[in-house]
Amino acid sequence: MHGPCRQPIDSTSEQIVIPSPVLVEVDWLAAAYWPANAFLSLLEDIAEGRFELAELAATDILRAREVIDQYASSKIGFVDAAVLAIVERLNEPKLATLDQRHFAMMSPATSMF
Repeated sequence: MHGPCRQPIDSTSEQIVIPSPVLVEVDWLAAAYWPANAFLSLLEDIAEGRFELAELAATDILRAREVIDQYASSKIGFVDAAVLAIVERLNEPKLATLDQRHFAMMSPATSMF
């Protein structure tokens, strides 16, 4: 899994934005599969500005609720819904994810993708 995750990071010169809710899932993955210092390295990279952290806005929470309701039968969780909401708010046409099952079915509120 490490290779597919590193490739987009290493191949772009653009600022990489990490939606803040994703940190919880990355922490879990790091603890389960990666060396002990992997998550600490990510936190250091964020603190040093290598990655930008996108915090949740109140409007993102409302949009996440809409997404969860809209895709209730697919059991879209809060983190995925919040990521979509943040991507929509930032009007970002690109999204890197390993979760093809959920993100392939979700449609942004605008036709940005």
